[in-house]
Amino acid sequence: MIHPTAIIHAGAQIGTDCHIGPYCVIGEHVRLGDRCKLHSHVVIDGHTTLGADNEVFPFACLGLKTQDLKWKGGVTRVEIGDRNVLREYVTVHSATSDGGVTRVGSHNHFLAYVHLAHDVQLGSHIIMSNVATLAGHVTVEDHAIIGGLAAVHQFCRIGKYAMIGGCAKVVQDIPPFMMGDGNPAETRFINKVGLERNGFAPEVVKSLTHAYKILFREGLTISNALTKIESELTKSPDLDHLVAFIRASERGISK
Repeated sequence: MIHPTAIIHAGAQIGTDCHIGPYCVIGEHVRLGDRCKLHSHVVIDGHTTLGADNEVFPFACLGLKTQDLKWKGGVTRVEIGDRNVLREYVTVHSATSDGGVTRVGSHNHFLAYVHLAHDVQLGSHIIMSNVATLAGHVTVEDHAIIGGLAAVHQFCRIGKYAMIGGCAKVVQDIPPFMMGDGNPAETRFINKVGLERNGFAPEVVKSLTHAYKILFREGLTISNALTKIESELTKSPDLDHLVAFIRASERGISK
């Protein structure tokens, strides 16, 4: 299932039952897993690995050199998991430093013109709408949703099940289970509808709502708010993750 106009380097490793459409270009160090589908005009180069069942649409460009001016050479990589959809003009750049990896998990859906910059670390089941952009070293946890035209600053983190509104400018971390929006983005409320749709129990949603109010509506410092959450709310894995995420923040939390 390889179109005669596709250009595939002899050193590339192509899995079984792959479909490579017209005018695709595959570089020497690329590895495609089984049943990947490249529609047409897709460019994949560098030390780039895709798992199985990925679908890549026209004019996507994966694995090329970082745009970071600190790049000094060396071997950098892109690693993409299984069953991702990368729509038209999606770009995923390789890491900056020798040995670095830009990493994307599985079951993600990246709409047209999404940009994933060098050294980003993405989990799984993430949706990024059209023209959403991640700068270098951004971390996005599982099940996050990032709206169209949103931009995330370098080294920021987006927590799991968080939702970022369209056109938001994210310059600090958005905690797990929360909704961020605005320019600059602020944490607006918990992602209640998203949590319910993903099967979170009512008591968990209630606990996270209480945690949100302590963090963002009582006028406490972050440190004091976390202490109050830990002392007053019933412990749960999700609440523990929220507290740990905030404690690990280096850029601060979007308030």
